[in-house]
Amino acid sequence: MAKANKHRGSSFDDFLREQEIYEDVQAAALKRAIAEALTDSMEKSNISKVEMAKRMRTSRSQLDRLLDPDYTAVQLNTLIKAASALGQELRISLKKVVV
Repeated sequence: MAKANKHRGSSFDDFLREQEIYEDVQAAALKRAIAEALTDSMEKSNISKVEMAKRMRTSRSQLDRLLDPDYTAVQLNTLIKAASALGQELRISLKKVVV
């Protein structure tokens, strides 16, 4: 007789919490979404990386880290500068999690 799957019926978030990697996976997913949104906005506005770095008053290497979906150590003020450079506003919200 086959052993029942202990994760059947649970959510993927529950599984990630059990593995103690939920926060890391969430940070990576959010960073990927932010990097893609910034890149898309730059392309739609026809703004090069050089111009974007200039608007943010930062280096090209700092911008490359911001746009790198795997680099999650980004400061809030850097995200605000990036949004402002694109004529946008950064909004962050918290949502209660039911565990």
